[in-house]
Amino acid sequence: MSTSKATAEAAAAAPAKQAKSSAVVLGVILICQLMIGLDATIMNVAIPKVQEHLHFSPTGVSWVLNAYALAFGGLVLLGGRCGDILGRRRVFMTGVVLFTVASLLGGLATADWHLVAARAVQGFGAALAAPSALALLMINFPDVAQRTRALALYSITMALGTTVGLILGGVLVSWTSWRWVLFVNVPVGVVIALLTPKYVRSAPPRPGRFDVGGAAVSTLGVGLLIYGFIHASTEGWTDARTIGVLVAAVVLLAIFLAVESRVEQPVTPLHLFRSRNRAAGYIHIFLLMATMYGLYFFGTQFMERVLDFSPFRTGMAFLVTTLAATIAARGVGRLLPSLGAKPILIAGAASTLVGSAWMTQLSATSGYLSGLIGPLFLFGLGMGLSMPALNVTILAGVSPQESGAAAGLLQAMQFVGGTIGLSVLVTVFGGTAKHVAANPPSGSTARNLGDYVLADGIASAYVAGVVFTACTLIVAALVVKAAKPIASS
Repeated sequence: MSTSKATAEAAAAAPAKQAKSSAVVLGVILICQLMIGLDATIMNVAIPKVQEHLHFSPTGVSWVLNAYALAFGGLVLLGGRCGDILGRRRVFMTGVVLFTVASLLGGLATADWHLVAARAVQGFGAALAAPSALALLMINFPDVAQRTRALALYSITMALGTTVGLILGGVLVSWTSWRWVLFVNVPVGVVIALLTPKYVRSAPPRPGRFDVGGAAVSTLGVGLLIYGFIHASTEGWTDARTIGVLVAAVVLLAIFLAVESRVEQPVTPLHLFRSRNRAAGYIHIFLLMATMYGLYFFGTQFMERVLDFSPFRTGMAFLVTTLAATIAARGVGRLLPSLGAKPILIAGAASTLVGSAWMTQLSATSGYLSGLIGPLFLFGLGMGLSMPALNVTILAGVSPQESGAAAGLLQAMQFVGGTIGLSVLVTVFGGTAKHVAANPPSGSTARNLGDYVLADGIASAYVAGVVFTACTLIVAALVVKAAKPIASS
């Protein structure tokens, strides 16, 4: 074979090889994000079996969920910075391995504290892997059009995570054992760990040192903030511990801002907020998640308790949200380069606002088709429009050396916003539920009073959801500046 012919064949094969490599990279990142996302909800349907087999107390079993939430939310800022300094691929793989090993140990747990500890390590692993996954996506797709499409698929995967968690959890608990809710992560994590070094490119680590003070204060501050809102949702806002924890969190976060403004290499560079669009994007995603967490939480309860759906059927009922998000996000990938983020964010915010308003009309006589499918579709549409546009807006113009920190802050805003929003909605729900229980509506009976309590409480809670989503519309319309997405430098 002549040299010229061999060169021509190699040149012809190069695009196909590059396309295959890009597909594997995208698959690795998306599957990792799906695994991390579904673990936030997959344990929910397993809780009754877990409590029975490991002899948790009624209050202690909540820590199976809270341990993951606290570790992930409290450490995600640190995880993002670790990727910047130590290398994103290295930190990504470390997080995946930790998550996988913790999943195996959690599935083998023989005591309650074993499972709680494993869930905390899972959260730590997720806090390392998630910001680096998003930063690696930005590195491996430098072309703006390719990156926009990849971010759209990433956003779809985020939307899929919660729904897949509900469906998969229902299937595994019903057909096998609650332990498989954790074991299912093991083969997935092994595959990701094997493929990452071969296919995923990473930028060189940034020489520097850790902002130990900022990392410690941010971890404690965010962790206490999440714990305070979790505690408030069950014990009330006037509880002494709730007040003390929240005050301590505010003080620590104020100290964190002061520390970050003075150190040379902060864990969270505050100049990320100097961009008006980026700051607006962080606020928008915080408010959007504040409403979305409530949709899954209350929607699940309504379907299982009022409509008498099984866990599997409940998960399937949420597929309309995923379908709407998928359709919208695919369209956004094509529209963003020409329209820019602002009109898409306005459309997404308007959709979630209408969905929130619709949820306030829920009643004990509502069915799935009459009361839920509409809001579920509109929320999915809003998520599918908003998330790709927000990811692009927040990460546009971020230097490669700080992409991990920016991604970590994005993940923190999502998680903290969801936790705080759900706590607010649960508080409103609790007040209304007590009133309805004390003053039963006409037509209710002892048998169906619980349905009225639940439905009226959800309808009232979503008045707060309307406030959150109205604020996202205001931010999108008045704060975000019209501009086309730009490549990160």
